[in-house]
Amino acid sequence: MVKIVKSSFRRSTLSVAVMGLLSSGAMAQDTQQKNDDDFEQIIVTATKRAESIEDIPFSINAQTQRDFERSGAGNLEDVARNVASVSIQNLGPGQSQVSMRGVSAGQIVRDQPGVKEQVGVYLDESVISLSLFTPDLDLFDLNRIETLRGPQGTLFGSGSIGGTLRYITNQPELDTFEGKFEANLNSVTDGGVGGHVKGMVNVPISDTIAMRAVVYRTDYAGFIDALGENGAFSEDVNDGDRTGGRVAFVIAPNDKLTITPRLIFQELEMNGFNRQEVYNVFANPYTTTRPAIQLGEREQYLLLEEGFSDDTLIADVTAEYQADVADFTFVYSYTDRDILVSRDASALSGSVSIDLGFPDEAVLLPSNLLDRTEVEQDTFELRAASNGDGALDWLVGAFYSSTERVYDQSLPTPGYDAFTDATLGEGTSAAVANGFEADSPYNAYLPYDLKQLAVFGEVNYQVNDDFKMTVGSRFYDYEEERQFISGGLFANGDNQTDSTESDGFTSRVIGQYSVNENVNLNAQVSQGFRLGGVNDPLNRSLCTDQDEAIFGSFQDYDDEKLTNYEIGMKSSGRGWSANISAFYNDIEDLQVTLDAGSCSSRVSFNVPDAHTQGIEFELTRQFTDQLFFSLTGSIIEAEFDSTVVDGDGAVLGGVEDGNRLASVPEESFAIAFTYDLAQPLFSSNSTYFQGSYQYVGDRITQPSDQVAGAGIFTSGLAFGGATGAETTELDLLLDDYGTLNMSFGLTYDDYEILLYANNLFDENAQLSFDRERGGRARLGFTVNQPRTVGATFRYFFQ
Repeated sequence: MVKIVKSSFRRSTLSVAVMGLLSSGAMAQDTQQKNDDDFEQIIVTATKRAESIEDIPFSINAQTQRDFERSGAGNLEDVARNVASVSIQNLGPGQSQVSMRGVSAGQIVRDQPGVKEQVGVYLDESVISLSLFTPDLDLFDLNRIETLRGPQGTLFGSGSIGGTLRYITNQPELDTFEGKFEANLNSVTDGGVGGHVKGMVNVPISDTIAMRAVVYRTDYAGFIDALGENGAFSEDVNDGDRTGGRVAFVIAPNDKLTITPRLIFQELEMNGFNRQEVYNVFANPYTTTRPAIQLGEREQYLLLEEGFSDDTLIADVTAEYQADVADFTFVYSYTDRDILVSRDASALSGSVSIDLGFPDEAVLLPSNLLDRTEVEQDTFELRAASNGDGALDWLVGAFYSSTERVYDQSLPTPGYDAFTDATLGEGTSAAVANGFEADSPYNAYLPYDLKQLAVFGEVNYQVNDDFKMTVGSRFYDYEEERQFISGGLFANGDNQTDSTESDGFTSRVIGQYSVNENVNLNAQVSQGFRLGGVNDPLNRSLCTDQDEAIFGSFQDYDDEKLTNYEIGMKSSGRGWSANISAFYNDIEDLQVTLDAGSCSSRVSFNVPDAHTQGIEFELTRQFTDQLFFSLTGSIIEAEFDSTVVDGDGAVLGGVEDGNRLASVPEESFAIAFTYDLAQPLFSSNSTYFQGSYQYVGDRITQPSDQVAGAGIFTSGLAFGGATGAETTELDLLLDDYGTLNMSFGLTYDDYEILLYANNLFDENAQLSFDRERGGRARLGFTVNQPRTVGATFRYFFQ
């Protein structure tokens, strides 16, 4: 039984103080002069209209193609290091998890297919979010990445409760023939060699049709080494590759109509994971009849090779028609993804076998956990936006999505049934199979059917020359149906169907005030939501009685809702800009994920009240014609405002009033500079140096990691001469860390050379904590990529 204790309301003193400081700071800019004409103006579509980023009345960042190229950024994590309030938990390519402004449920892992995302991810107009697997899209020929901070429930719907990320590609151009080629070679300290080859061409086919095509191939260098049985050793097991491309057409039969069909494909193959182990039931310092092993930095222990694959196909079409009264946009998108996570689960299966009294030969059987996710999604959006010059602007639209998602899990362990029948009785393995394959002690099959319908609208009214109001709302109606079938010795033999549904409104009100030509103030109240779902049944055959009593009552969980209160300032002057926001997020029914201990399960449940509050800032300064400087950062408090206790009155999993939310650094910042030499070197047109330093504060992986004694693990498994009473003590507070990145570039008329070094001081940062079967089978940390030194060559033609 679980009880929830609500706290009394506490005044947000931090937000009040920050708001006062922000208001006075904004007014102090009143005498600044207007920005020079050479100031780079970035046009974004965050409001589903094309506007200057300085005119957007909420917190937004846009990293451009030039930013990616000069810094040597190769993925979303590289880009986000200069974006305030964004935290990315790197679980390997294609598996990173993004949070914004401290809104986080903690680490979500592969076997929680029903959990929804907290940050929406879009490719241009197409939604591509998938909670466990943020698409690892290539950055080549992207125009920009827009980061919309704060809930975007009105225009972007569910899954954007923390914010929205938008990959914006370069579109085909009718009157330009151009192309670009890029080649890279890089080396990772104590790891392998990687690189990539990429190409783009834009071809006008006629006066009304043009094509833009992109292809790429990337080889990832591995940096994790694996020990194995009988002294086996494999280097750089987490290497891999990515191959893909996209082809888009623009069809413009007249001045009013533009149609853009597109096809995107990508295959990602990784041969392992960035997991650094500190304990494994097969490899630890406590064994005596087996070699005692102390795993070192960037090492793990495997009986089987691991892997991750993600095959993605996206087909979409956008049609835009400019009528006299309004601009109409229609978007259709089809997504087909096939994701396979292959993990060495030998330690997990072996730990259960020890509990069941199996012989050592059975404990050491190689066991492969296969998690496959297959997703087919169709989305439609139709919207109309006013195009007049009056004081009133409006936008209305409708959205529909249909998603069929199949998740299945199996644990092929050749020879396991024979040991099962010999130990537990003849016929046991067949009796628990429930129709699944032999020699697989756990199997699950979960088909999902998800449908969502939404209608939204937003109105902007220019009250006077200085003040503008924005009011918007979205109605959503969502239905989810899921079947759960399981079988095998470790399963319950389930066969059940569950469904959940939800509907409601999310709204926002924004006020924007122009102090003068240089300073805009904005304030808003906005809402966001994250759809609820149904937990998988516990693996009761693996649970201790205590864990079953604590976690057995969690079946379904409700929608998570958030109300954001925010003020901000955007200002710019002669060679400088300052964007600052202060926010308070009131979260209702926060979906929190906990490890269900010995059950080898994870469950999600609702915490009635929580909050995040903080301040974020992005400051830039063009000190001289040659030197550009930026400082970005955030200070965030993210805490529970309710306490959850079990039947004995003990706090459950660290969910206590005043405790921290998981995966959220309390402070983070990045300093970056670009220096263009007045006298370019080596006969180049320009020569530049660029550098950045990113600092990330300490974090926890899940709420229970902050409880006293959480880092003391006892396996209880007598194996290899170890008694099982030995303890492994770890600090589960993930240390703060800083990384320095440097690059040097030479630009010529039609080519460019870039040399770079990322993570220059080779910081081995712990990004999250990985525990198998509650820590009884395996303990480890996911870690970042070591020092990487590389060179990139780009060639442009037209």
